[in-house]
Amino acid sequence: MRTLHYSLRFGDSLDLSRLPGDAFHVLHARGRGIQVDTPAGWMSLWWPLQGPLALSATSGHWTLPARHMQVWRDGALRCRALGPRGWLALCASVAAWDRMGQTREPATGLLPWRGRASRDAAGLLARIARDGHAGDARTPGDPATLLEALHSALGDLQIDLQACLARCNGRTLARRQQTLLRLLRVRHAIECNPDVRLDLDALSGMANYSPCHLIRIYRSVFGETPTEYAARLRERQAWDMVSGTGLPICEITGMLGFESQSAFCRAFKNAFGRTTSEVRRLRQEDGNEVPQPAAA
Repeated sequence: MRTLHYSLRFGDSLDLSRLPGDAFHVLHARGRGIQVDTPAGWMSLWWPLQGPLALSATSGHWTLPARHMQVWRDGALRCRALGPRGWLALCASVAAWDRMGQTREPATGLLPWRGRASRDAAGLLARIARDGHAGDARTPGDPATLLEALHSALGDLQIDLQACLARCNGRTLARRQQTLLRLLRVRHAIECNPDVRLDLDALSGMANYSPCHLIRIYRSVFGETPTEYAARLRERQAWDMVSGTGLPICEITGMLGFESQSAFCRAFKNAFGRTTSEVRRLRQEDGNEVPQPAAA
């Protein structure tokens, strides 16, 4: 398994569409103004070590916080460094990644995923990046073995997501995976725009489904509709902003797209059983962030 290593510094840019997709490209970056473009048909793993990364695709723009990982395989992706701190990435064609997945039982490919990095996945990615550093005197590991171990560690992080495949339509694994990829595209678009009112027609267009079919299949796989998921994300964001920041309620109202402050306060009380004033008063009394109650 061929691995190619790149050290990116202030102002560097890299277009991976010009590079061979059958090799694994290991990126070790540090500095502002770095930009990396990955083409459609590629899969990539991103891990900001300190500070966030700005990522963008056709589904929108979002930020990946430090110590979180993201597996991306849904079209072209652009990465931009928001600060001078370091980050690692591993990129190759989807076919190259899927070949590693054949060693798992059962054989499955990785899905788009975002979450906190596990110790195993982080350690293996760091080892792969470190082994390509010319100044490292330690004995390098076998690239194929390390890549297969990393693929397995990422698969362990996706156990819950892989379980959704069984609830997808399709007689073959490939067809069920295609269905889940479409639904994950919709889910990611909702996550990228939690403060934007849901446009069901646009979301159904992303998945190439009719709105009614999208609602039906989304509920069968994830246990809720896209509208319910978007509302849940917005409620969580509202709680975090009220309980964890000192922003005025009127500003939070506008940032979350509510028509009026009274509408926001009503929705907050209905969701959590407490008013915004009660939550902030409890925070001041306790001196810590108030734990989120169960939804009312």
